[in-house]
Amino acid sequence: MAKRITETGSSAILYDDSRVSHISAQMFMADHWGNARQANQQQGGRGSVLFVRHAGDDWVIRHYYRGGLIGKFLNDQYLWTGPQRTRSFREWQLLASMQDLQLPAPVPVAAHYVRSGLYYKADLITENLGDVRSFASVFGAAERAIWEAVGAAIAYFHQHGFCHADLNAWNIQLGADGSVYVIDWDRGRRLPGGSWQQANLDRLARSLQKLCAQQQVSLQPEHWQALVNACNARYR
Repeated sequence: MAKRITETGSSAILYDDSRVSHISAQMFMADHWGNARQANQQQGGRGSVLFVRHAGDDWVIRHYYRGGLIGKFLNDQYLWTGPQRTRSFREWQLLASMQDLQLPAPVPVAAHYVRSGLYYKADLITENLGDVRSFASVFGAAERAIWEAVGAAIAYFHQHGFCHADLNAWNIQLGADGSVYVIDWDRGRRLPGGSWQQANLDRLARSLQKLCAQQQVSLQPEHWQALVNACNARYR
């Protein structure tokens, strides 16, 4: 990736100039895009995302929002601790590392922050994955091969030490061609192997169990075991 940083006053943009030759702060704003389509993030996400087309490329623009109790007071503001520690720059860098390893995650285009005193706001642009649907929307009727493909995809990330902060069924996206992607790497980290790998799977299991309760369906033990077996097989 051809990494570049442009700074203007209290804001900065980190971008890949092999994918976009000119970038500005306005390009992270909905008002800039006459062709923008806004959509709510899938369940578990916060706020909404913009789907835009630029110079023949399809992009997704996401503004960072807080969750939980603190989100009621600081909706989209984060404590400033330096440019490289902003949520957007950290996620861009993590996704760039994944692309270097050809892992199935969104391609980062540009990350933006704007600082105001002790706080900052942030945005991220990634390439649109195209024709995908969430694992959450199909898991109830998914064949064994899909469960195995999901397990194998998770293993790819675990093998390279990528720890997802919220691995759930909504953050796993399935392509029409059978491909599997893992999205929303905000707060993700790269770690040596350890108990976090099992914790990732446990979190995914809880998310599926919650969906089962909502949809009044049962999680088939053999399907979950197929996912776990496929994930573990990649470590051998």
